[in-house]
Amino acid sequence: METVTVEAEKHSGYFIALGSNTEAVGALALARRRLEEVAMTLHCSPAEWTAAIGCHRNNAPFLNQVVLLQTALDTASLKALLKAIEKEAGRSVEEKEQEIVRLDLDLLMAHGRLLKPEDWERPYVKRMVADLMHTIANKQLDTERTMKFIGIIPARYASTRFPAKPLAMLGGKTVIQRVYEQVAGVLDDAYVATDDERIEAAVKAFGGKVVMTSVHHKSGTDRCYEACCKVGGDFDVVVNIQGDEPFIHPSQLEAVKACFQDPTTQIATLVKPFPADAPIEAIENPNSPKVVLNKNMNALYFSRSVIPYRRGVEREKWTSGHTYYKHIGLYAYRTEVLKEITALPQSSLELAESLEQLRWLENGYLIKVGLTDVETIGIDTPEDLQRAEEFLKASEQHGK
Repeated sequence: METVTVEAEKHSGYFIALGSNTEAVGALALARRRLEEVAMTLHCSPAEWTAAIGCHRNNAPFLNQVVLLQTALDTASLKALLKAIEKEAGRSVEEKEQEIVRLDLDLLMAHGRLLKPEDWERPYVKRMVADLMHTIANKQLDTERTMKFIGIIPARYASTRFPAKPLAMLGGKTVIQRVYEQVAGVLDDAYVATDDERIEAAVKAFGGKVVMTSVHHKSGTDRCYEACCKVGGDFDVVVNIQGDEPFIHPSQLEAVKACFQDPTTQIATLVKPFPADAPIEAIENPNSPKVVLNKNMNALYFSRSVIPYRRGVEREKWTSGHTYYKHIGLYAYRTEVLKEITALPQSSLELAESLEQLRWLENGYLIKVGLTDVETIGIDTPEDLQRAEEFLKASEQHGK
């Protein structure tokens, strides 16, 4: 059973034990409903009746279940929620003394950290956790088998701030080659989408796949859709990787793919938390869009301004008491959704902030958000290219 613990510690999320010896079926159903309200994902083991443990006055059997919850709530907030759910189920001090358990919720493990070793070691808990992990592994395999992901890397030659940027040299390779090599192999297929024959020739020279697209596109999303149509195939999800992100990491691509394990996901993107000690000037940078999220890890709004505004708090202390999220410009769309959003007219919020994703929110699309802690450097100017050179040298020295 030790293997179960080792495997469980790899999971990001919370393992929670549910138990009741009174109105048990209804109590567990209540707990699952309340947890679903805050869940990004919720996996449940089959419920199992066991003999009462440590109960002498009331030997009624217990109905037990273990769930694995992924949520935006932190550990303290989740513990408070579990207490509130127990209270809603009718748990009281008087009944506890009589060993009548309406509902007992125990947080066993939080993000790989074991909180209740004695409960975790119970044989039925170990069986349920093993069952959960087996089920999750099979679901992931099914998802990988049934869903196909194609990466499209839009690359224009005529950039206002940095013309010919995709062909700029970075550590002996072009920027576009570095982006392509980071993507190839992680997704089922990958193409550079360009409107320039020089970029087309460069991609072919290093053995990459490329598709020519119109010079009239207003956004990378539009270029992605044309490229996807020209490539064809039965891809379920199109991943839009910016052609000026040579340090996009495979883990970031995996994180955005994982968003589609939720069948309701239409569009997915990534955010990176600003450090608690980040200077307020970094968050105020209008070239670094911010995102606010709901409890289900869907985007509520994107802005070049600082959101939320912390009323009554000194500006220099804003980052120490709240987590701000930096948007990482990596998108993925279900193929049919990509077709729909490219047909939408520009919206008022999009025009106000010059952020295309606001058009999708205004039209009612859900944008699922994944988390990353990987630092990348986008290249918008020649000065950024110099910073990227320094970043690359430092990474190579550290063997990354």
